[in-house]
Parts: sequence; structure tokens; C-alpha cells
Amino acid sequence: MSTAGPLGEYLRARRELIGPADVGLPAHGRRRVPGLRREELALLAGISADYYLRLEQGRDRNPSAQVLDALARALRLDPEATAHLHLLGGHAPSGLARRPERVPVGIRQLVGSWTQTPAFVHGRHLDVLFANPMATALAPIYRVGVNLLREVFLGPHVPALYPAPEAVAASAVAGLRAQVGVEVDDPRLTELVDELTAGSELFRRLWARHDVTVRAGGGLRVFHHPQVGELRLRYEKLMISGTTQSLVVYHAEPGSPSARSLARLGGTGAAPATDE
Repeated sequence: MSTAGPLGEYLRARRELIGPADVGLPAHGRRRVPGLRREELALLAGISADYYLRLEQGRDRNPSAQVLDALARALRLDPEATAHLHLLGGHAPSGLARRPERVPVGIRQLVGSWTQTPAFVHGRHLDVLFANPMATALAPIYRVGVNLLREVFLGPHVPALYPAPEAVAASAVAGLRAQVGVEVDDPRLTELVDELTAGSELFRRLWARHDVTVRAGGGLRVFHHPQVGELRLRYEKLMISGTTQSLVVYHAEPGSPSARSLARLGGTGAAPATDE
């Protein structure tokens, strides 16, 4: 990791994604690097250029919450990215980060009892910690021991599973950034990032953007399943209280073709639910 530290790297990455025209500044002269100049961002945030330079170079790593809010406004960060900036600036706790990842017994029992609903649990590094048979039947990447990020960028299954694999990849990287927060020197994360950086140009590009998204949420995902064809499934991503884990649940619109296909998939039979 560079001497700039997580905060400095994040500020530089986000600064390079904002052009002068995006914030109402004239774009005079040639620019050797993309995005705003440091002095332009400092002006927009209402701080001195020298102070901003110290922040970006890692010579000052303890800005006030007010300074971080001003920088977030200048960088046009959304609430998730703003919260991440505060975390990197030392204004949010991350006490759960080092706890061993064990799926709570109640969650294992609940997810294992869903015989027609694909669901799995992943940890802070996107390792699958628990999966029910329907999840594994839906996609082979949803099985215990698989790292979803490694599978997205280096595995053989994702291009065939999803019609928009790059969008899935971007979401996975942003989700990982949000989950690990300021602890980017975590040895497990460092090992994973080094592996993916060496093996995937797409990962290098996405990781350098420093995008973040919160763990909880939902959306629509389309699968190309070799047995039942196209599946258009909603997914819900829920934080498991007291852990750094997320529960992911897939479901279809009632009465839809995907609901009927999902029911057929459930009738094909599968192995018992798997654990860590």
C-alpha cells in the first residue's frame, strides 16, 4: 500500500473521476492527469491547497468531520461514499472487522429450511460461508468455500451465468470496498487483491476507482441457467446482526415464468445444505 494511506488513495481516486465541467469550473489549458486539480478541489471544499495536499499525501490523516463533509460535497459523493470517507478519516468504528466469521446457528437453520428459495451467506471478503441446496442449484458459485470475487474475475462460470458480467463485477468490488472499510491492510484482503490484480485487468480498473456500496439492499438479477433457461430473480441482501456477514436471498415474481422455472429447479433434487 502507498504512503498516502487509505484516505489519501480514496481522495485521489475520487478527485480523478470529477471533471471541471462537472462542478462548474472552466477547463482552461491542457491537463496532464484526469479530473480536478488538487487546488481546484481544495477551493471547492473551502480548505487550503496545502492542507488538502497533506491529506492526499498521507501527511495528515486526522481531518475533522466538517472537513470530510466539505470534501464529500465537493466530490459529489452519495451518502454511501460519504460514510465511507468518514470511516477512512477515522470517524466511524470498525470493531467487528477482526471477529472470526461463523454463521449463527439460527441463520443456518433458517436458510437450510428453505427448500424452494435460493439463499446463501457470505462474509466480509465475499467468501461463501453457508448455502442451501437451491442456491447451489441456481449457480455453482454459491457453494461453501468459494470466494465470489475470485469467481467473478477468474472463474469460468460468471460469463455464462449473467448477461451483464461487468455490472456484476463492478457491484462485487464496490461491495467489498464498503465491507472492509478502512482495514485495507488486512492480510486476507491483501492476498486476494494481489491475486486479482495480477490476473484481471478489469479488476485493476475497478479497484482503482474506489467505488463503494453498502452491504444491504436488493435488485434484479438475470441468470442463464443450463437446465431451466432464463431466470429473472429479485435478490435481497440483508446484514446479519452482530456479524460482518450478509444473507442473500433470491425470489421470483409470483406467477411469473421465472417462478415456474424456479419451482422446476427445486424439483430436480439437490444435496443437503452446506456449512463452513
